[in-house]
Amino acid sequence: MWKLKVADGDNNDPYIFSTNNFIGRQVWEFDPDYGTREEQAEVEAARENFWKNRHLIKCNSDLLWRMQFLREKNFKQTIPQVKVGDGEEITYEIAKTAMRRGAHFFSALQASDGHWPAEIAGPLYFLPPLVMCLYITGHLDTVSQGITYTNEDGGWGFHIEGHSTMISTTLNYICMRILGEGPDGGRDNACARGRKWIRDRGGVTSIPSWGKTWLSIFGLFDWLGSNPMPPEFWLFPSFLPIHPANMLCNCRMVSMPMSYLYGRRFVGPITPLVLELREELFLQPYNEIIWKKVRHLCAKEDLYYPHPLIQDLMWDTLYICTEPLLTRWPFNKLRQKVLEVTMKHIHYEDENSRYITIGCVEKSLCMLACWVENPNGDYFKKHLARIPDYIWVGEDGIKMQGFGSQEWDTTFALQALLACNLTNEIGPTLKKGHEYVKDNPSGDFKSMFRHISKGSWTFADQDHGWQVFDCTAEGLKCCLLFSLMLPEIVGAKMEPGRLYDSVNILLSLYKNGDLAAWEPATAPKWLEMFNPTEFFANTIVEHEYVECTASAIQALVLFKKLYPGHRKNEIHNCITNAVRFIEDKQMPDGSWYGSWGICFTYGTWFALGGLAAAGKTNKNCLAIRRGVEFLLKSQRDDGGWGESYASCPNEEAKSKGFMSANTLEADTGNNCMYPKVLSLYETVISICIYPKVSSLYETVTYAMYYVTQTGPYNDLNGIYIIDPNGASISVNCMLQQLCPYRHAYLSLYQLRISSLPTSYFPYNCLAIRGGEFLLKSQGDDSGWGQLSFLPEGKYIPLEGNKSNLVQTAWALMGLLHSGQIDPTPLHKAAKLLINSQMEDGDFPQQ
Repeated sequence: MWKLKVADGDNNDPYIFSTNNFIGRQVWEFDPDYGTREEQAEVEAARENFWKNRHLIKCNSDLLWRMQFLREKNFKQTIPQVKVGDGEEITYEIAKTAMRRGAHFFSALQASDGHWPAEIAGPLYFLPPLVMCLYITGHLDTVSQGITYTNEDGGWGFHIEGHSTMISTTLNYICMRILGEGPDGGRDNACARGRKWIRDRGGVTSIPSWGKTWLSIFGLFDWLGSNPMPPEFWLFPSFLPIHPANMLCNCRMVSMPMSYLYGRRFVGPITPLVLELREELFLQPYNEIIWKKVRHLCAKEDLYYPHPLIQDLMWDTLYICTEPLLTRWPFNKLRQKVLEVTMKHIHYEDENSRYITIGCVEKSLCMLACWVENPNGDYFKKHLARIPDYIWVGEDGIKMQGFGSQEWDTTFALQALLACNLTNEIGPTLKKGHEYVKDNPSGDFKSMFRHISKGSWTFADQDHGWQVFDCTAEGLKCCLLFSLMLPEIVGAKMEPGRLYDSVNILLSLYKNGDLAAWEPATAPKWLEMFNPTEFFANTIVEHEYVECTASAIQALVLFKKLYPGHRKNEIHNCITNAVRFIEDKQMPDGSWYGSWGICFTYGTWFALGGLAAAGKTNKNCLAIRRGVEFLLKSQRDDGGWGESYASCPNEEAKSKGFMSANTLEADTGNNCMYPKVLSLYETVISICIYPKVSSLYETVTYAMYYVTQTGPYNDLNGIYIIDPNGASISVNCMLQQLCPYRHAYLSLYQLRISSLPTSYFPYNCLAIRGGEFLLKSQGDDSGWGQLSFLPEGKYIPLEGNKSNLVQTAWALMGLLHSGQIDPTPLHKAAKLLINSQMEDGDFPQQ
């Protein structure tokens, strides 16, 4: 039976090391003698129950470690269960009883080192690359089994809730075949059904770019079928905007090993299994495929972010012109040198993360790169020793986590328990948690394109080493709250110097009041045009987030109260501008988009908490009133809230709130034969070559083609345009100048340009869909009008208008932050939570 081990590591093993004696580490170990027959039967029953209901509830309940911990601590709920009847009021005693039951149950789930274990998984493309890597390197015994997460159509989704995609279906099919399943094997004919799904869509030639890379590595694709990833990129001078230091750290860390493996044109051993897969996954014979013709193919199921034309032009230039030169003498000497530099970067990042790396995608790639460099080297062996840090076992099988979430989960767990005000009952739990959360990284690795990290907290454990700024804010907030309590109960408070370090790193992120997640968001946003992935958006550069900003406000406000003299003006300015950022990011319906949870409910909870911490109330802040209105409007009849994950990708796809020039001008394109998406490059060229476009206002109109034709783009700070005189100006600044008059101006300007011939516009192609939009949005008085430039997105409720308890708790906390006056919706939500509590004090997975 599987057993979760905490803070476990062998200090005598030369291939694994720790900065804090492995505190926070959580790894699973299979012990055939662990557990009684009854306990083993209980685990098997949980697995079978999940399998039977996997299409109804796709999230597992993490039962295996809960069973283990509750059994080891001999936990029995002794506080009687309470329910609220119809028409019955919620009394203080009822609410407190439910709270105490939850607090005692939750305390029993705390690990011996003070943190709360949990899995952070869900995406279904995480595990297969690890299995492929271990197969190539001959270490497959590290992973021994798994369970299929197929959709009803036979494919695998990008994540457990998602529709089937080519990349996930292909990689999981290969994974099952590696793990010993035959072409028709797997439970419920999983392999046969998955293969049919792939072949029905033309075979794997249309797999997205990341999939092409892994198939090339595995011997199922030719590198000629992938777009170039030249490692020479790592030698670019720092003054170029396209430079490694400007990349989002996750993107940077994926690109490093990918470019190394591409530069080496590495291909794993061609085994009999690889030859079989070549026949199973392609419609045509493998040796007859014209690889250069499949580089830009992507299955429609995977195409979330279509490449703009300028990106494809860049790939074609590299493919046709650059790569043939760099792979031939004398330029191949440069490539060899660059590959050495790339591995130097990889080794640096590996060492600073104790070979955990920043995340699971990078883990498999960096580990394989180390093996390719030296199959018997210590670097690869150190990677092998840290594979267990990513593996999680639940009743749904073995998974690979994105990374750990120990710090993040623990800081919120402690804040919840502190809010219960039950120190006399759960004091030991609080003390252990406080000791754990004080153990933040002390290193300062400002090198190799890295930002400072001293004083930060990670998302996972200290050994992970990568600073995350909302984790830092929540960790700082926890330590400040504990500093207000008696040290005899919760332990010694954190030293002021370490608190100052945390404040310093938060202020280092401060730009205009907004805060990012990993590193300062200083790179121009137009670099997102070069996002090579088809299934992700916003992956190239760091972005600012409402949640991170709100967490920082709460932490800095509390710090300011306790240490009023430390960097007073900087903190005041940061809070003031952060509040303005949150207010500016509010959607037209009153919600906020949440990037790290589902979705508008999650973002609104954080935003209201941040505004309230800064002194905003229902009475003095319109944003809070509108946020409350959104929450009340989306409350279900049973008192709860329930939002679908589909709200998240939907926000990226909708542009209802844009006052877009290309929709205002759509009727000039009546003669277009097809719509065409304009790239920024084309936009700048078109602005420069048309002499009639002479005014600043006309230039805005053309620049906005890019913003709206390529999809919603709610941050225009990084978009620059050029007027006919050669001056460059930020589109966002220009729109602010036009603010009072832009609707009237653009509408009047439309009257003038509507008579221009279609040939006047670049490539004779204004979007037909813009005209369809105009016809749909025309008012009864034959006019058009919109209130906001902000993308509205769309809140999508759960199917059947069901409620979700976690989202209900978020929304309820948001209303409490706001000072909601009418208690009726609060009581309805509280009633749902109380009545949903289970006999042991837990709440059901949904």
